[in-house]
Formats: sequence, C-alpha cells, structure tokens
Amino acid sequence: MRCEICGKKIMGKPIRVKIEGSVMDVCADCSKFGKVQRQPEKPKRAPRRRTARPMEPVYEVLEDYNRIIREAREKRGWSRENLAKKMNEKVSVIHRIEAGRMEPDIKLAKKFEKTLNIRILEKFEEEETPGARAGSFRGATIGDIARIKKR
Repeated sequence: MRCEICGKKIMGKPIRVKIEGSVMDVCADCSKFGKVQRQPEKPKRAPRRRTARPMEPVYEVLEDYNRIIREAREKRGWSRENLAKKMNEKVSVIHRIEAGRMEPDIKLAKKFEKTLNIRILEKFEEEETPGARAGSFRGATIGDIARIKKR
C-alpha cells in the first residue's frame, strides 16, 4: 500500500489520520499532518476466495437519440405531455432531450426504449488488457499534485 499524501510505499499497517475533514491512510512521516484516528476492532473472518466476475457491459447512448425518440413519439401520435405522463417524467425533460440539449442517462434511456419500443443504447464489451489486474494501477496521490512544505 502507498501513502495517500506522499506516495511512499508503506511497510506494515498504514496509519489512519484525519486531515481537514478527510480520513486518509498515510505513512508514519505524514501522520504528523493530521489527527490519528482510532479504529474499532473488526471480527476476524475466514478469507474469501475471489472469483473472476464477468465484465459488466457498458452502455452508451446513440448520437441521434433525440431524432429517434421524437420520431417514435410522433409515429404513435403522442404529445410530449402524453409521453412524459407514461414515463413518469417532466415534460421539460422530454423537451430538452428531443431538442438535443440534454442526453439521457442510462436509466432514462432504458425507460425511453421500453415505453417507445426503440433502441437508443449501444452495448460495449470492455476488454481486459493483459497484465491489467485489480491493484496493479497506482493512481495519483496528493503528494504527486501538491508540494509538502517542510517545517
């Protein structure tokens, strides 16, 4: 594990400190910048085996979603008010989406698909790159971004 402030590798157990409202796991050197937090003892459990979960599909809304939605609504002869009522959404949301000023999130896009019997979501399968396992990526630490002032 690495220190969340300076990024140094922490040997042993990290020290949990609270610095300006944020609780972080840090090395002994950086623990002086905050207040050490005490943790209640957790009950010991038998280690669980990790099973490989299949990659969850990632959805993306099609570029011309607004045209598809508007045409499907007009084909049924529904007004924006009728569509909003059937979907339990505000008319202003329907108007902004059809005008292309607002892109629906995945949940709302699925509601459109179900109500209008259309397809506006595209499914992408994420590929796992070789050697890219959980925990192998080291993200940026605060120390990478800010320079620590020595006292």
